[in-house]
Amino acid sequence: MQERVGTCEKYGKELYCLDGFFNGVQEKEGVFCFECAEKKKEEE
Repeated sequence: MQERVGTCEKYGKELYCLDGFFNGVQEKEGVFCFECAEKKKEEE
């Protein structure tokens, strides 16, 4: 099952919950795809 959760705050990529697992990262600034979250982590 696939359910749309939101969009990546940086690139606007649609994020989904796939079989109960969110395919992104929830942060205080919003939700991000894994790629953006990894880049953000490297910048810190």
